[in-house]
Amino acid sequence: MKKLLLASAAGALIAGAAGAEEIKMGISLGLTGPLESIAPPIQKGAELAMKEVSDSGKLLDGSTITPIAVDNTCIDAAASVAAVERLVTSEGVKGIMGGMCSGETIASLEKVGVPNGVVMISPSATSPALSTLDDKGFFFRTSPSDARQGQVMADIVLERGINSVAVTYTNNDYGKGLADSFAASYKEKGGSVTVVSAHDDGKGDYSAEVAALAAAGGDALIVVGYADQGGAGIIQGSLDTGAFDTFVLPDGMVNQALVERFGTQLETSFGQNPSAEGEGHDKYAEMATAAGFDGTSAFSGEAYDAAAMMLLAMQAAGTSDPKLYKDKVMEVTNAPGEKILPGELAKGLELLAAGEDIDYVGATSVELVEPGESSGVYREVDFKGGKLNVVGFR
Repeated sequence: MKKLLLASAAGALIAGAAGAEEIKMGISLGLTGPLESIAPPIQKGAELAMKEVSDSGKLLDGSTITPIAVDNTCIDAAASVAAVERLVTSEGVKGIMGGMCSGETIASLEKVGVPNGVVMISPSATSPALSTLDDKGFFFRTSPSDARQGQVMADIVLERGINSVAVTYTNNDYGKGLADSFAASYKEKGGSVTVVSAHDDGKGDYSAEVAALAAAGGDALIVVGYADQGGAGIIQGSLDTGAFDTFVLPDGMVNQALVERFGTQLETSFGQNPSAEGEGHDKYAEMATAAGFDGTSAFSGEAYDAAAMMLLAMQAAGTSDPKLYKDKVMEVTNAPGEKILPGELAKGLELLAAGEDIDYVGATSVELVEPGESSGVYREVDFKGGKLNVVGFR
C-alpha cells in the first residue's frame, strides 16, 4: 500500500510538472518620451505582481512568469506597433500590460492585439475613444475613461471658485478627449471657457501658444498635457510672462518631476489623477517600498492590478491562452467572491483552483464596468509649500 501511495504521489508530481510552462508576459510602456519619469514605477508595479505569482508556484501547475518590457515611446504609434508586434510574434507573450498613452494603445490594439488575439490591459490609457473601440473582448483598462475625469475636474475647478478658464491640450487622442470632456462638463455646470487650443510636444519655445491663451484670458489655465513635455513648457512660458499663475493639472501632469521643476511657483495650482484609498492601496504602497520603488506614483498600482488580473484570469480559465482567459477577466475582478488584496495573489490562485469565486480588489479598488474599464476613483491634489499634497478622493 505504501509503495502504491508513493507511486501515486510521484505520478501526480510528474503530471504537475508536465503541465507547468514558462509564461512570457509583455510590458509595453513609454520608457522614453513625454511620460518617461513615471514609467519606472509602472513597470515595477507590473513586475511585482508577476514575481508574486511566479514565486507562489500556484499558477497552472507551477508555471513561471517571465516579464518582457519594450519601449513604445508613448507618442509614436508606428514605434509602438513595432514594439508590440515584436512581443507577440518574436517573444510569444500571452498578454500585455500596456499600452501607456492613448494613441499608441489604440494603434497597437487595432493592428496587433486584436488581430493576434492577445489580451492587453492598460494601466493609464484614458481616452474616451477606447470605450467604443471594437476590441473583440481583448482590451481592458484599470484606469477610468477621461469622460469621467473631465466631469471630476469640472467639479473641482468650480468648487474652488474659478468660473472662467482657458484650456490647452497636447495634440493627441488623450489631450483632445480630456479637454473636450472637461470643457463640455464645465460649461454645462455654469463655467466659462475662453479658449480651447492644442499645443505640440517637443518644442523649445511656447511663447506663441502662451500669448494666444493670455489674450483669451481666464482665472486659471487648464493644462492637459505631459509633465516631461509641452505641458511643462506651457507652464514655464506662462510664469515667465505672468500670463497665468494658477494651473489646473490632470493625470498627465501630476507627478513629482513637475514639483521638482516648479516648486512653490505652483502654490495656487491643483488637479487630480486616478488613484484610490483604503487597505489595498496602503498594502501595495508598503510592498512597493519594500521592493525599492514608489507605489504611490501615478498608475503604478493600476499596473500591478493589470498584471494580476491577467494571471488570475488564466487560473480561472485553466489556460494561458488569451483567446480563452479573456472571458474570465471581468469575472475574477468583480463581485461576488472572496476579496483579494495586494500580496494575496497566491490565495486568489488557490481559491480559483478549488473552483471558488474571487473578487479582486487590488491596489486600486478596481471594479470593471462595460466595456471592461475601471469605474474610477480620483485623488484631488494641490501643490502648497512646493509639495505634492493629497487633498481627498472622489
